[in-house]
Amino acid sequence: MKKFSIVIALAPYRSAEVLRSLKNINYDKGKYEIIIEKGYNPSENRNKGVKKAKGEIIYFLDDDAIVDKNILKNAEGFFSKYKVDIVGGPQLTPKDDNFFAKLFGTAIESFWGSYKMANRYKKGNLNLNADELSLTSANAFVKKDVFNKIKGFDTRLWPGEDPEFFSRAKKEGLKIAYSPNLVIYHRRRNDLFSFLKQHYKYGNVRLKREAIGKNFASFVFIIPAVFSLYIIFLPILLLFSKDFFFPVKLHLIIDIIIGFYLALRKNIFYFPFLPIIFFLIHFSYGLGMLVSLFKR
Repeated sequence: MKKFSIVIALAPYRSAEVLRSLKNINYDKGKYEIIIEKGYNPSENRNKGVKKAKGEIIYFLDDDAIVDKNILKNAEGFFSKYKVDIVGGPQLTPKDDNFFAKLFGTAIESFWGSYKMANRYKKGNLNLNADELSLTSANAFVKKDVFNKIKGFDTRLWPGEDPEFFSRAKKEGLKIAYSPNLVIYHRRRNDLFSFLKQHYKYGNVRLKREAIGKNFASFVFIIPAVFSLYIIFLPILLLFSKDFFFPVKLHLIIDIIIGFYLALRKNIFYFPFLPIIFFLIHFSYGLGMLVSLFKR
């Protein structure tokens, strides 16, 4: 039996860029296999890939990831050291991404941009009691017997299938960890429209995901929807009182302060853009949730 089965879900119109970096993996080639499953439903692709897998541990990777050459060695060491069922790590912005991709990467790796999900996009602290907020299926190791026990990914969801999977695993009492040493690099969206569309989709699927899991959406995920509703009705509200402008003014002040701080740390030329991007992230996510709410 192999130690690892690397499962890559691939849309028919995409190429598996990840194979280039997988060629350089520093690990016994007889102990792992690579399974590429093509199709339009990522959840279905991953489930089919696992059915073909001969490995003890499934490694889910996105098709455009760039893996560290020691990723499998590090994962094997982690499972030997800690008694966990699932472990994932951060997906960092590639150093060769263009200006705007790096700009978007800076926004989402901040707490203001992504809340606790920021650890998905930067090196956080070791967490042996992690959950859906820290992990994604772009970089996650799952014991095969555990995957089968909880019946894999829900094919009704995309995006949002991976947080639902990790949330379900947590409910089943499985041990989930986050390790900053299990690093990959992951391409960011490199234009504003596709970046905001991505966040719109995240918001749009949130309520559906919670309904499937029979959960209530956390208040922190509802806030963007309330904010977006407020922005939509702001022109009307201002007819009654100019005081209604205060929340958006406060939001913009926070956007500017955090944007300036991050620009100083990363690249000063990010500053004119970051405040606007933060505003649009929150609005697009909230708008996606509102649209899904009214469609229910």
